[in-house]
Amino acid sequence: MTSPLYSPVVLDTDDSVTALENETRIPLSSEWREAIRFGSRSSTFRHHISEMTANMPSFDQHGCVFMGSGDFHHLSLALVERCIASVKQHENRGVRLVILDNHPDNMRFPWGIHCGSWVAHAAKLPGIEHIHVIGITSGDLGLAHAWEHHLSALYKGRITYWCHGVDTQWAHRIGLGDRFRQFDTMETLVCAACELLKTQELPTYLSIDKDVFSPDVVHTNWDQGQLTRAQFDDILAALKGTVVGSDVTGEVSTWRYKAAWKRWLSAADGQHTDEASDELESWQEEQNRFNDHILEKLSEAYTRS
Repeated sequence: MTSPLYSPVVLDTDDSVTALENETRIPLSSEWREAIRFGSRSSTFRHHISEMTANMPSFDQHGCVFMGSGDFHHLSLALVERCIASVKQHENRGVRLVILDNHPDNMRFPWGIHCGSWVAHAAKLPGIEHIHVIGITSGDLGLAHAWEHHLSALYKGRITYWCHGVDTQWAHRIGLGDRFRQFDTMETLVCAACELLKTQELPTYLSIDKDVFSPDVVHTNWDQGQLTRAQFDDILAALKGTVVGSDVTGEVSTWRYKAAWKRWLSAADGQHTDEASDELESWQEEQNRFNDHILEKLSEAYTRS
């Protein structure tokens, strides 16, 4: 299966991604953005996703997909489904899902799907071999949030969290210690993850939420992790020749939700998407420069066959 490595797709969800070389840009209306941003009912999600994917090139005719703010990370679910179908058609193999994220995105959201719950849906896909969420430093893994996790996917061995700086002793007490890979430093975390990724040569879908990075690298709308640019490069090197699909979220943008429940839940998560920042323009410029670096490293990680 051949992937045109230099043909990214921009899902224009929030006007945050500037022009990329050889891009295909999919414009999305303000109504579409409001319906999908942060979360939606499952029926609303599927309806709007059908509209989006109908305008996209076929899976093997494009490279990385840029999706704007991390508020749209649940779009990854549809892209992973496309990846699974393509890999099955060409190779009849399962797909390893590697997610670089400061949050587990495996949380409960009983009203449908949102940016913090999409991994739970991905874990149910039969074509997924395993899900690695790498780089978590968020308090979402702490005891206070234990009840929010979809524990069944963890007990079934479908998901592994790779984390640093969070007390996860509660997970050991309920038999999930091996699913919470805890490390003393981000450096040791990345080294261990790279070793595993190199030894398991599986078709890989890579999803990057830039909130995994230290603010020294880029700024986002969410609380951020500690991953450095050099550590990111190491992870991409470990994935060399295995990536068959990828996406990027975590751009910074502003938005005022019309739906009251979205305003309430996003505020509860510590977001400030409705507040313009004096640094917004410089942060977006910083983000877009980093996108070029991501594409450069992805070009080395994509499979050549």
